[in-house]
This record gives sequence, structure tokens and C-alpha cells, in this order.
Amino acid sequence: MPHRLAELPLLRRLKPGLHVYDEEALNAEPAIGLLDQQITPIDSFFIRNNGELPEIGDGHDWTLTIDGEVERPTVWTLAGLRQRFETVTVTAVLECAGNGRSQFSPATDGLQWRLGAVGCARWTGVRLADVLEHAGPKPSAVYTAHYAPDRQIGKPEKAALSRGLPMAKALAPETLIAFAMNDEPLPRLHGGPLRIVAPGYPGSAWQKWLDRISLRPVEHDGEKMRGTDYRMPIRPLQPGEALDPANFTVITDMPVKSLITTPVDGFTMKVGERLTVGGFAWSGAIPLASVELSCDSGESWQEVPLQPGEGPFAWRRFEAEVSADQAGPLVIMARARDVAGNCQPLEIAWNPRGYCNNQVQRLRGSVVA
Repeated sequence: MPHRLAELPLLRRLKPGLHVYDEEALNAEPAIGLLDQQITPIDSFFIRNNGELPEIGDGHDWTLTIDGEVERPTVWTLAGLRQRFETVTVTAVLECAGNGRSQFSPATDGLQWRLGAVGCARWTGVRLADVLEHAGPKPSAVYTAHYAPDRQIGKPEKAALSRGLPMAKALAPETLIAFAMNDEPLPRLHGGPLRIVAPGYPGSAWQKWLDRISLRPVEHDGEKMRGTDYRMPIRPLQPGEALDPANFTVITDMPVKSLITTPVDGFTMKVGERLTVGGFAWSGAIPLASVELSCDSGESWQEVPLQPGEGPFAWRRFEAEVSADQAGPLVIMARARDVAGNCQPLEIAWNPRGYCNNQVQRLRGSVVA
């Protein structure tokens, strides 16, 4: 794994608090306590790769090609994008579709993420809609196809990832071609110099190192767009059941979710002590409605206030004080709900690829005399 090993010193210098997974691609996630901020710092943001990190250089000669089902194919430089189109900033949660996969039983294939493959950042760039409208989409265009130079490990002839978006999402005002993250130039580890930002969609749709967008007359069938990759079954499946890709559909919306970021698992508190419990809640296309806390393993729930977020796709802070009147184990749970009534389940809804786990988090600690 020479390419991955070459990146580790840089990663550990820039992101010292991340757990690096022992596999060929470079993937890492922070401890949950590092996510206890409204805007996740870059050095605490998770890293997800499907292949080797491409060699980028300084990015000054980077170009983005727009082609396919368009009237005016175009090649843009970074400077050209900045000069021609309005620069906008969108605050949005980025979450890997497999976040929380390690909680599935029986286990599923894929990276066994804990709960830290998520973060909320300010993304700055130009609207994808503006760039596409300049190129003149043909009526036949129904899907975008995104391309990048990263390649599968050991298979340099094959792309690591090539995802796309339905035209409605591509033309939505929140969807960006981003060149900055948290007011800094987009880091190479996070897809710089250009990446897609598709709020509400899984992280796989946020293509990194973007160098080409092609409009297609059909749903894109690039790498990781076929079979059961980043797709959910259209009906419940049982472990061991035969899989038919025709019964799966592309994930286009992340479910409502919450994460307790303080205290952390294994906490202790004294009898009668007031303990501040805080964290964040978010949702995909359907707006967030409320968050409840339970301190008795889900026997009872109490709604807690949600603080304002930085826009509809940012996560929102919640905080409450809890106490206990007797010593022993204590389980704290948070449960979020969206405006359509969708609520985090107490138990995992199993699926064969381990996607979209929004099971209620159980934070376990001890009360001492």
C-alpha cells in the first residue's frame, strides 16, 4: 500500500485526532467528541476514499469540462468560474451513506464506520445550475455524470468513483461546484481544487477532484452507480436473501438523524449532579422538526429546544441538563424527527449494504455516589 502509506504522515499532521482505517484506500474518522462544534473544523472532518488519492499539484492549471447533452460544451479554469459566476456559500452536513455501518448485525460489506463519518461545513463555490445553464442543457438531459482522476487501487485503468445527480438536484440552488471549505481553499484531502456539494444527498454524490461533468439522457451508470452500490432496497430484505439490483434505487436523501457529542461514551457523573448533554440533529430534503432526549433507555422522552442552524441543510444544536438521583448505569438517548413525521428508530432497519443507519444513539455512562 505505498500510495496510502505516503499520505499517512500528512494526514496525522493535519488531522491528528482521526482514526485511520487499516485498508488500502485512505479513510479516517474523528472521535465523536471532536464533532462538538457548529461548524466542524477541517482537522476534525472525516475522510472517505474509494481509491488512490490523485496527484493534483497546485491546482492552478485545473480545468473543468462541461459536455454531453448540452448546446455549448465548455472548458473552465478555476479563475474563469470565479469571474463568470456568482460566488455563494452554503452551510451543509456531509455524511457518508455508510456512517454507522459497524452497528449492523449481521455485519454487512463495506467500511465499518463508527458514528463519526459526518460533519457540517461552510462550502463556497458557484452554483452548478449556473454553470450548466451557461452550457445550455438539451431537453434530453436527465442526469449529470461526474468524473475525477482518482483511480481504483491496483487498477489505474478504472475510475474509483463516477457518480451523478438527477437534473432537478443538479439545478437546485443549494447544489454547488465548490472551491472552498470553511473559508479556506478546498483541501486536497477533501476534493480540492473542485468538488460537488449536494446537500441532503449522501457523501458519494459529492464528487471530489471534479474535472468533468457530462449531461446524460439516462441515469448515469458510472463507477459505484450500478448494482447495489449506494442504493437502498425498495422493500425490506432479510439477511441471506438473494439480491436483485433491479429491486434497489439510488439513495437521493439522507434520513433524519441526531448525534450526542458531549459527554462521550463511558462518562461518569455524581448523584444529584447536573450534566449538560449536547449534540446536533439534521435531516436531508425533509426539514428537521424536533429532538427528544431519554435518560431511561427509551421508557420516556422529553423534547429539548433546537438552536437555529446556518440554513436549511446545516445541523442544529441541542442542549439539555440531566441529573440522576441514584447510583448505577445511565443510558442517554437522542431521537430526531422531521416535519413529515419520520423519526429515528430505536433499532436498525437492516439492509444488505449497511447504508443510511439512523438508529437512535445510545450513550452509556455511570452515576456514582
